[in-house]
Amino acid sequence: MIRVLLADDEVLIRAGVRAILSKDPGIEVVAEAADGDEAVEAVRRYRPDVAVLDIQMPRLDGIAATARIHREVPGTAVAMLTTFGEDDFIARALREGAGGFLLKAGDPRELIAGVHAVAAGGAYLSRKVAARVVAGLNTGRLAAGASRYPVDRLTERERDVLALLGGGLSNAEIGARLHLVEGTVKAHVSAIFGKLGVRNRVEAALAAYEAGWVDRNR
Repeated sequence: MIRVLLADDEVLIRAGVRAILSKDPGIEVVAEAADGDEAVEAVRRYRPDVAVLDIQMPRLDGIAATARIHREVPGTAVAMLTTFGEDDFIARALREGAGGFLLKAGDPRELIAGVHAVAAGGAYLSRKVAARVVAGLNTGRLAAGASRYPVDRLTERERDVLALLGGGLSNAEIGARLHLVEGTVKAHVSAIFGKLGVRNRVEAALAAYEAGWVDRNR
């Protein structure tokens, strides 16, 4: 069972997201919060597997809350709820360790898939969010990693791993797909991070999207 904290200052948004997540028998929403401070306190109290946070919230925004959660309760992964037009916020959230970006008005199946992916240690980008972020990278709007990723430095096997990482798979799932032990996958992921100059799985996933290696129909 994946235990989830849901934080958004809009009651209707929280109700809608809770209703979607509740359709999956493997997900349980254990707490809700109306701002970033409440979210951090709830994470300390309930120790959820995933915190789903709105980016813009009163008192403490989702990005600052992500930084505190990442620092104080590293066992809780964070997925951000975003809307179009929040590109700069997404760049900042990347630096603070967010593991997923989900569109509020997106496909409900993506919301569920994203929670599963970040809970398993993977990275997840809503298709529309990924397309917009990559477009931002290409035009230099996003400060984080605005230059092209040197994907030509990767070996063929590292490209296979990166493509699956971009699809939201965890190391264990990548290993099963490529018939590799998990330790070997971890070594490949570490090498990918070093060659691409990225700091986390979401940035690596963005590189996979920009290269066109991720299955957009996942």
